[in-house]
Amino acid sequence: MGVDYYNILKLSRNATEEDVKKSYKRLAMKWHPDKNAVNTKEAEAKFKQISESYDVLSDPDKRQIYDLYGEEGLKSGLYPPPSPKDKDSTYGGAFKFSPRDAEDIFEEFFGVLDGGRVRNSAAAAGKKAAVVETKLPCTLEELYKGSKRKMQISRIDLDVSGKPITVEEVLSIHIKPGWKKGTRITFPEKGNHEPGSAAGDLIFIVDEKPHPTFKRDCNDLIMNQRISLLDALTGKNLSVTTLDGRDLAVSVSEIVKPGQEIVVENEGMPISKEPGKNGDLRIKFDVKFPSRLSAEQKSDLRRVLGKSV
Repeated sequence: MGVDYYNILKLSRNATEEDVKKSYKRLAMKWHPDKNAVNTKEAEAKFKQISESYDVLSDPDKRQIYDLYGEEGLKSGLYPPPSPKDKDSTYGGAFKFSPRDAEDIFEEFFGVLDGGRVRNSAAAAGKKAAVVETKLPCTLEELYKGSKRKMQISRIDLDVSGKPITVEEVLSIHIKPGWKKGTRITFPEKGNHEPGSAAGDLIFIVDEKPHPTFKRDCNDLIMNQRISLLDALTGKNLSVTTLDGRDLAVSVSEIVKPGQEIVVENEGMPISKEPGKNGDLRIKFDVKFPSRLSAEQKSDLRRVLGKSV
């Protein structure tokens, strides 16, 4: 019986030229071998059938012979062409069937497939849509420990006919320990896609959320600690909850002056380019003075402190 080209393209026999093109675009994109890494052999066979079907049904001469005599008649070279343009002396004036290359047909519609994605002539020339940038707010805890985020995005893409459509998808972002405000995470060709250009890139830019306890200074963490005058003079044991949930004991044994800073080494932010290393924790002290003292308290202070001043 031969191949049923109409059935391969899911068309009726009265399909228009536009119907043939639309069906080819849909099926060729679905079955292109570069988009079917698992079943490559099956995809190659289907892709060739789809391409040959389009080649025949999109050409008025080939389609007329096929409609009259079928695939075998078309390829036999026994039947005269409906028009003189495809005569060949070898066949005594009969129509000679010469199938077009499947990839050539595909490239006419879509350009070149690059890594499973369409790369049209504009992309090959380096033309890309504008970059889309968006902030990625992160807590200090996330930037300290690292985390994984799922980000749902909505972007403009082009369908097989080149018309803009809205596409939604979810992207995974792996936030690494130590990343700073301003760190840029780029997703190539996940931005908007405009006619005549390749899809632009999508870039997430890390932004740090304010923290109630710590402020970041490069790789260091700064913490403001208020203590009483008594504790500043006599010492105090502090318990600091770190960004990874540990209780860090900090002993203050020396006299603390207002605005003084003590440094706890290696308890700051991770240094992303030096795994295993951290910045420092800097504790700045605000000494709370009493609002008033009794005469007796003043006398006691003069007696205790008078000799050391």
